[in-house]
Amino acid sequence: MSSPLVVGIAGGTASGKTTVARKVREALADCRVAFIDQDSYYRDLSDLPMAERREVNFDHPDAFDTELLVAHLAELKAGRAIQKPVYDFVTCTRQPQTVRVEPGDMILLEGILVLHMKPLRDEMNVRIYVDTDDDLRILRRLERDIHERGQEFDHVVSQYLRHVRPMHMGFVEPSKHHADIIVPQGGSNDIAIGMIVSALRARLMNPVTQR
Repeated sequence: MSSPLVVGIAGGTASGKTTVARKVREALADCRVAFIDQDSYYRDLSDLPMAERREVNFDHPDAFDTELLVAHLAELKAGRAIQKPVYDFVTCTRQPQTVRVEPGDMILLEGILVLHMKPLRDEMNVRIYVDTDDDLRILRRLERDIHERGQEFDHVVSQYLRHVRPMHMGFVEPSKHHADIIVPQGGSNDIAIGMIVSALRARLMNPVTQR
């Protein structure tokens, strides 16, 4: 039995990588696709007071439980289902419930640092980087964190200047050099996404060429 095709999708915060991943999944709905988002693997901060949780640098590699993510990727590659964590971004804690993810012919792994982290990168057959202008990303981040994650405007701006931007320049942006494909304009680039879908479908139809 051939190993599943592992596809990594990285990019800066609010770059549209989740939209790209969703559109790829929808276009390959007739295939068995397992999806893992790196955001689900943030470390549980329930042992910290809320004030300290808010000061954690969530854009640094250490913010993620990469050991668990690597282990889950290995399980899926071996054909076994996993119980993916559920993370609450309002409380910065891992929830007691999990989401069962079945193995598939393709594993789609999405997150800001999946191309930066070598243990993840080494498992990928296809590496994609979603590239979007910084000004558009910060506006999207503001809207998301205020409306979806209950944060105040001043906190989001402070977090962006102290954590998000420096980590983007130090870790996320350099990981672009590991990409096989760079998608400009984020999730709105339907031409690029269509070409990616066609290439992935061809690889799925000819698994012998994956390695």
